[in-house]
Amino acid sequence: MSGVQTLTVSEDEGEGRLDRWIKRRFPQVTQGLVEKLCRTGQIRIDGARARAGSRVAPGMTVRVPPLPEAAPPPARARLPESDAEMIRAAVIWKDDHIIALNKPPGLPSQGGSGQGSRHVDGLAEALRFGLPEKPSLVHRLDKDTSGVLLLARSAKIARRLSEAFRARATRKIYWAAVAGVPSPRMGTIRFGLVKAPGRGRGGEGEKMLCVHPARIEATEGAKRATTDYAVIEALGQRVAWVALVPITGRTHQLRAHMAEIGHPIVGDGKYGGSGQENPGSGWGAQLGGEISRKLHLHARSIAFDHPVTGRRITITADLPPHMARTWKALGWNPAEAPADPFAEAGAR
Repeated sequence: MSGVQTLTVSEDEGEGRLDRWIKRRFPQVTQGLVEKLCRTGQIRIDGARARAGSRVAPGMTVRVPPLPEAAPPPARARLPESDAEMIRAAVIWKDDHIIALNKPPGLPSQGGSGQGSRHVDGLAEALRFGLPEKPSLVHRLDKDTSGVLLLARSAKIARRLSEAFRARATRKIYWAAVAGVPSPRMGTIRFGLVKAPGRGRGGEGEKMLCVHPARIEATEGAKRATTDYAVIEALGQRVAWVALVPITGRTHQLRAHMAEIGHPIVGDGKYGGSGQENPGSGWGAQLGGEISRKLHLHARSIAFDHPVTGRRITITADLPPHMARTWKALGWNPAEAPADPFAEAGAR
């Protein structure tokens, strides 16, 4: 057990909840213990009693009573060399503070049931590049979505990047192939999103339902969601190459929004409906071959202010192989696309 300590919140730690600050400093401490020590007055801020949710800020002092010793860290599991090489090959940009990956489709951002360590968070052990900490995710992409994914190389940088995402100071542009051609060719989608009830075979419980903007306030659990879209190129009225900017960051937002306006993303089995699987007259059959079978959604670029240098950084990721083949088959050239198709129109 440690003795009583009086610690000062540093500038690097910033402002936040007391319980989170305690657990960053003392990872062995459980939430239940923090709450108990607050209830009994053993943890204090600037000499006053505090709750687990009380705010701490740089310069404040926190009295911390004797705490249990930290357990020795578990032995690091050795990654298969093939996985380590794969995730290192996905690095498209890095400096001393941030790593950017071009995440392959099919690789989850974080672990789930039965996935072991084969996800970006687990494979990040291979991305230390000489630093003591493994890099940590600051945002996520769906398993089947490819493209730019940022990892922070320290807890301080992770907090600053997370704050930038919350403040919408970053700009993410996705590319997708969608059924048909949206009209107008540039616009904004404002349907709210709510999680579907149940856990049925149709994906209920893991699927988002769109809610008309006028009904969001009256729909329990619904959250506002906004997506800007712009058509970059189209093949007749069959399929379009669109750029998508998620102004908010809701689960499955881009996929649900495009399906709701009648232009689901090619290869989206969850939101695309049965038409894309129809071997006869469905829209997917008209595209042919592999094109309708894999999700065609790619995080093309991200722009952000570097948390240390303050420079505006823009990182761009090449299309994954299945999308590159589709673009070639449809006669679309990524090199001819504007970096930001919304810029000239004065969009966000």
